[in-house]
Order: sequence, then structure tokens, then C-alpha cells
Amino acid sequence: MDVKVTWKQDMALIGTANSGHNVNLDASEAGGGQNLGFTPMELMALGAAGCSSMDVISILRKKRVPFTAYECKVHVESVRDQHPHVFELMEFEYIVTGKDINRADVERAVQLSEEKYCQGIAMMRKTAQIRSKITIVDS
Repeated sequence: MDVKVTWKQDMALIGTANSGHNVNLDASEAGGGQNLGFTPMELMALGAAGCSSMDVISILRKKRVPFTAYECKVHVESVRDQHPHVFELMEFEYIVTGKDINRADVERAVQLSEEKYCQGIAMMRKTAQIRSKITIVDS
């Protein structure tokens, strides 16, 4: 995998991956930017959420779980009193919507993702405590 960032102005950057996709990055106004895109740390949290979510969705499909909607929320707490401000805690909430969802199927999918497959969580686990919660919405 290869990626690059190119400076646009102030603190704004455009990130490009060898897949051909682009993403805008910027700092907050307090950090000298204009808040025109994701911060790099937001992207790291999103990357872990996306990585785990792709695992969970794939496993749920293989198990033929009849979900109709899926969401993964992540709350991050960082070290604030010293540099670097590394992630100390990441709390994932996996929200699965559907009729007659078997909770054990979702729990197993999350467990496999967090403990075996998700490289994003594996890397984050080096500095952060990983917690997860599962919410099933019956529809």
C-alpha cells in the first residue's frame, strides 16, 4: 500500500492512495487550519472502525444474519497531558438492525474481528484499551 499527502494551503492537505481515492485533511481553526477536512487522528479512528466493520459485515453475511442496517460508532480518549496524544481508550459500539437477529451471531462476528482479523484494532491495541458494545435494533 502506498499513500501520499500533498499540501494545499495553510494546514490543508489532500491525501491520495494508490487505489486512486482522495481525502481532504485539515487542522481545526485553533490548530492553524480551516477545518476543511478530517484530521489525521480522526482518520485513524475511522480506519479502525471501517476495518472492523468490514470484518463484521462479511461474517454476518456468511452466517446469513438478516440485518437491514449496520453502524459502528467509536469513542476515543487520548492522552492530553503529554505528547504525543496517543489513543488510550477506544470504545466501539456495533449497532445491527434487523428482524430476529441472533445476538450470539453478532457477538461472534465482533469477537473474530477484534481478536483475529482487524489489523486496525490490532495496531490500536498497542496503546489503547479496546472496549466494545453491541446494540441490536429489532425492526
